[in-house]
Amino acid sequence: MSNNDRRSGAERSYPLPHAGPGTQFTESLVTSVAAVLVAYGYPRLDAPADRAALESALAAFLYNPLESRT
Repeated sequence: MSNNDRRSGAERSYPLPHAGPGTQFTESLVTSVAAVLVAYGYPRLDAPADRAALESALAAFLYNPLESRT
């Protein structure tokens, strides 16, 4: 448990308890997150490798990997 978890007293909501992206995890979601980053002054994600890395990072944040399922 992190210091933030202890201070807020709230249980974490993420990662979600299933192993992978559901139907709501779409190209549109990745595009929307990329647009928010640009709006906050971060560089555009023009390279396919950058978009793929963002998609992987989102999936890692949102979902438990298969290896950790019990």
